[in-house]
Amino acid sequence: MGQEAACRVSTGTHTSEGIAHLEPAELRFKGSFALRIPFSTITTFEAKRGTLHVTHAGGTAVFELGPLADTWALKIRYPRGRLDKLGVKPDSVVSVLGVADPAFREELSSRTSRVSVGRTRKGSTLIVYGIDTVKQLDALTRLRATITQDGAIWVVWPKGQKALREDDVRRAAKAQGLVDVKVMSFSDTLSGLKLVIPVAQRAKPTKQTQ
Repeated sequence: MGQEAACRVSTGTHTSEGIAHLEPAELRFKGSFALRIPFSTITTFEAKRGTLHVTHAGGTAVFELGPLADTWALKIRYPRGRLDKLGVKPDSVVSVLGVADPAFREELSSRTSRVSVGRTRKGSTLIVYGIDTVKQLDALTRLRATITQDGAIWVVWPKGQKALREDDVRRAAKAQGLVDVKVMSFSDTLSGLKLVIPVAQRAKPTKQTQ
């Protein structure tokens, strides 16, 4: 998930108090007017004296963030990628189910060659499971049995759905022997919740005899 801060924003033609959000790939603001500034449209930015000046395709916006101005400028300069947030490493074994996102698959292939799309691979260190109904959460028990003991299942679902919310995912996970440890904005349209096997329930490694 991103960060948010109450602040004042000026664009040259408008000034308003409101809430600014720093997401993995964009800046957003909502007050008496709204702004959405994808990082890809930013041409220059600078933090000075508690303000963050951002010039982008739509003009220049000044965020009065106080001490956060320098921190947010660093995060814009060095954004943390989606794969890093998911925990994908070069040796990860990843299974992707129900996620129709070609860009995500390309990202994965640039990080690890051990990717299974559409099928669950036994011994996966990471499963990305896309759903759009509560009923699909019944599969968590089966998926739990296919991950490594320290592996994870990322459930991703459409944002803004009243029929499928974060609490629904969390309750289903708990009922099926999983705990949630992290949330993230998977994309502009999808939210994500990371589920793992509780440490107390993980099988202990078998000691080898010599």
